[in-house]
Amino acid sequence: MRADVQQAADGVFLVHGTHTNWVILTEGDAVTLIDTGYPGDRALLLASLAQVGAAPEAVSAVLLTHAHNDHIGSAEYFRATYGTPVYAHEAEVPHARRDFLHQVSAGRVALEAWRPGVLRWGLRALRSGGTAHVPVLEPRAFPVAGAEADPLDLPGRPVPVPTPGHTDGHCAFHLPQAGVVVSGDALASAHATSRLAGPQLLPRMFHHDTAAAVASLDVLAALDGDLLLPGHGPLHRGPVREAARTARAFAP
Repeated sequence: MRADVQQAADGVFLVHGTHTNWVILTEGDAVTLIDTGYPGDRALLLASLAQVGAAPEAVSAVLLTHAHNDHIGSAEYFRATYGTPVYAHEAEVPHARRDFLHQVSAGRVALEAWRPGVLRWGLRALRSGGTAHVPVLEPRAFPVAGAEADPLDLPGRPVPVPTPGHTDGHCAFHLPQAGVVVSGDALASAHATSRLAGPQLLPRMFHHDTAAAVASLDVLAALDGDLLLPGHGPLHRGPVREAARTARAFAP
């Protein structure tokens, strides 16, 4: 099995899974993994690590942009199997534990099934573990002091950038030296349920707080970078500030 792995910059790889992306940061033999795809993406996730020359036990940490099933599918697997710490914004930690769940419901998807792409996306999400119970039993909070937080002491030196709205504790990651922004679901470049192409917010049904998600685009617009690695859609080349402004103009 081969994964769809794209090198975005030196030591920075974007991987396309089942409708969802994750990011691998390498520094020598050490690795930081940002998100993990659906539970059903595990074989692809492990294959993607092998393709960049990394062993799963070399993953220093799993960072979560947020705790939806299509992003945390194998986070607990890494924690339980390899002792890999799993980090998220402090507001997202209880979400990752599944103290509560802020995720689009099957009922809401059914109501939206008339929209183009929604039914096909929903069926594939179900097959990939979109409604599985996959809590992270011991998630940890990383230190965040706002949009100008210090880099984490991890391979790739990612800087957490709080971008609430999609979930209360959603967090993007900035790689200033590489000119890269890993946006998670705060800013996409495509989605199976969207008719838009290019930078965009996900459809309204996916956001816990749409107004906050729109406001977080201004946070992303303040970041320097010309490579956007989204949670959904292809790598986007061009100033991230312009991508964020484009998404704001078409926000739901």
